[in-house]
Amino acid sequence: MGRIIVFVSSILFLHFNLLAQLKSPDEFFPNKLGEHFMPHHTIVEYFEHAAEQSSKAIYQAYGFSNEKRPLGVIIISDEENIINIEEIRANNLRLANMEKGERTSDDDVAVVWISCGVHGNEAGATNSAIATLYALINDNSREIQSWLKNTVVILDPCLNPDGYDHYTNWNKAVSNKIPNPHIESVEHHEPWPGGRVNHYLFDLNRDWAWATQIETQQRLKVYNAWMPHVHVDVHEQGHNDEYYFAPAAKPFHKYITDWQIEFQTKIGQNNAKYFDRQGWLYFTKEIFDLFYPSYGDTYPTFKGAIGMTYEQAGHSQAGREILIENGDTLKLMDRIDHHMTTALSTIEVASKNADLLVQKFKSYYNSNSKQGKYSSYLIKANAASRQKINDLCSLLDLHGIEYGNASSGGAGSAYSFNERKSASVNVDKHDLVIPVNQPAGRLVEVLFEPDSDLTDSLTYDITAWSLPYAYGLEAYGMKNSISVEQDYTAMDRIVDLENESTYAYIVPWKNMASTKFLAEAIQKGFVARTARKPFEISKENGSTGQKFEPGALLFFKVDNLKKFPDFNVRLTQLAEEHDVDLYSTRTGFAKFGIDLGSAHVEVIKDPKLAVLSGETINHNAFGHVWHFCEQSIDYPVSVLDVADLNASSLKNYNTLILPHGNYGFLGKGEMEMIKSWVMAGGKLIAIQGAVSKITRDEMFPLNVKRSQEPVQDEKSKLRKYGDQERSWLPNHLPGAIFKLEIDKTHPLCFGLEDHYFSLKTNSNAYSYLDDGWNIAYTGEELQTIGFVGSKVIDKMKQSTCIASQSKGSGQVIYFMDNPVYRGFWKQGAFLLGNAIFLVN
Repeated sequence: MGRIIVFVSSILFLHFNLLAQLKSPDEFFPNKLGEHFMPHHTIVEYFEHAAEQSSKAIYQAYGFSNEKRPLGVIIISDEENIINIEEIRANNLRLANMEKGERTSDDDVAVVWISCGVHGNEAGATNSAIATLYALINDNSREIQSWLKNTVVILDPCLNPDGYDHYTNWNKAVSNKIPNPHIESVEHHEPWPGGRVNHYLFDLNRDWAWATQIETQQRLKVYNAWMPHVHVDVHEQGHNDEYYFAPAAKPFHKYITDWQIEFQTKIGQNNAKYFDRQGWLYFTKEIFDLFYPSYGDTYPTFKGAIGMTYEQAGHSQAGREILIENGDTLKLMDRIDHHMTTALSTIEVASKNADLLVQKFKSYYNSNSKQGKYSSYLIKANAASRQKINDLCSLLDLHGIEYGNASSGGAGSAYSFNERKSASVNVDKHDLVIPVNQPAGRLVEVLFEPDSDLTDSLTYDITAWSLPYAYGLEAYGMKNSISVEQDYTAMDRIVDLENESTYAYIVPWKNMASTKFLAEAIQKGFVARTARKPFEISKENGSTGQKFEPGALLFFKVDNLKKFPDFNVRLTQLAEEHDVDLYSTRTGFAKFGIDLGSAHVEVIKDPKLAVLSGETINHNAFGHVWHFCEQSIDYPVSVLDVADLNASSLKNYNTLILPHGNYGFLGKGEMEMIKSWVMAGGKLIAIQGAVSKITRDEMFPLNVKRSQEPVQDEKSKLRKYGDQERSWLPNHLPGAIFKLEIDKTHPLCFGLEDHYFSLKTNSNAYSYLDDGWNIAYTGEELQTIGFVGSKVIDKMKQSTCIASQSKGSGQVIYFMDNPVYRGFWKQGAFLLGNAIFLVN
């Protein structure tokens, strides 16, 4: 007995000794919590310190941001749970049928994940994570420690460290020694582009489902290895707004369960209890709906969690202190206290309902079979779609979505995404099948559904997003079950080489892989040509009798051999690196169509690419283009500030992209300069708001279409004041998919199928262009997916959506919508690549 007492005493001594070494935030940081925004690297150091000094915490680094700042979470629970943490994690995955085997424990442990600072300039959220961490691992509260006996808390202090440091470093540089609460002071006016966004100026809170950004990609691996039961996304909003917490506003997506909404309410009521005691103001249910699937509240919801957004007054304008409209001063410490309170309240509810949470989470996955119309989604595999399917599979892997090959061929009735109606489809063993009856079944239905079932048009974001349209794939919703081989095998890459007697190599132009291949080939110095018309080479001349569509790339020996004596080897290696199909021919004589020496086989100019940035340009839209150039096609681009634009800054470039924005700094002088540059041979690519700006000039004669206002009678003028929130909806287009007719003979449409499905995010409409080319356009009848206001529908009919004009020796290309919106509209990215490389 004595030995046992001594041993226990030693453990207790070690435990309290470790606690004695745990520093409070005020002891650890160079200033007290709430006095300044803590630098990101010191927050990481504190979280590592807490894990080192506390037996209740483990710090897990999970990656780095674009600017190489560390990303990590701290896992907090009772000491015994921490010892068995891997067993708890595996058992939780078994509840979701995502881990094989039987649960090794019947203990019900709730998993709560709290994400802070996805928007970097909502810096109070990240600083509140420090206070929440210390409250959880400090032994002063027996009640809090009791919660951790059946709860694992995963706390991510900063999802966007690049944005956070951009904002906090700026604020520190311009702030007074004594905080200035007056809004006119410079510390309350963050400069463009702001710290809300990440390095590439993406809104990471819109990226959960699309995972275009490195921060999201790395976080999802950890998230889906845990599958929390509750996920809180901690934000800040305008400094005069009151605190917002769940329950969320309508509309709810149809695949959100009643239980998830009910438990949101239970948590909200507990939050309200604590806020009521303090007299803090708050609201629920009015904004922040649960429809768009790529938020930090909706994505976890479709993974079976109780996903919620919390919003505290503050944001970038608040600085460290700011006067608010009631005459009080909102301080950083107030923001920290409010967020810590809701975090602890949420953990409390999860702990007290752990058995119910676990039971409902298990039920969610046990019933997560077919909920909608289709048993599976079929993606047709062919040479053109192979790379697109590979890209899609990479996304499915990140989300833990199961897929495979059709195990046998055959024919069946299905819904055709492209035709927007029922059709018969032949099933081939190489086709990709995504079954609905799987653990991630609800997420599959949300991401693939061909139509948006929107119960209320007053929503916060885009209303259509179906992945087959985004990736440009031939897809079918299958009503009957298809047997699936789980180990997916893609179609083989086609390589048909005749190295000794090769006349030319040919790469079909079908997808972003061919675009990225061309981008690197140009940078390495290869001379590439593109066919403007189709052709076919006979089988006996070395190409297997392949017919090539317009856009096909040709690399002639005569163009490249002098520069590259090992031309054959280097080009075939490059094609292999990019996984593109590669054909060869021993002749330039075509069996069908143009010969290879035709004037319709043009040398591709080396794009000298620039993009405008700066104030009055939408920072997200600029980031979408910048990310496309640097990450999607890995091609050099110069970023020019719109305020410094002059003739000298343009002389080294032949291609200029104007992202969406209002271009308030682009005056008459700058417009004249751009016009002269275009006339001299420049290629101008204008996107969305940039189109609105330049078409005010007579050189760019696009005509804006207006909605026809109905004649109002006297009774129609008697509108209700309370309905004003919805009065603008008829003119609203938050984001919907439009099926467009296209001109496949234009280089901008090379590689597309018969139609283009465009994600339209604004209500601007333009008449068909009289002098130029209407490349993608709507007809008399619209085919749309998602919400489109009634007045928008009429003016969108017979409108041009992508157009081009020749001006002097140059070109102007108009994209009425952002083709690389949020980085996930892959088929639009392919179009932008066509505009850069194929349109001369």
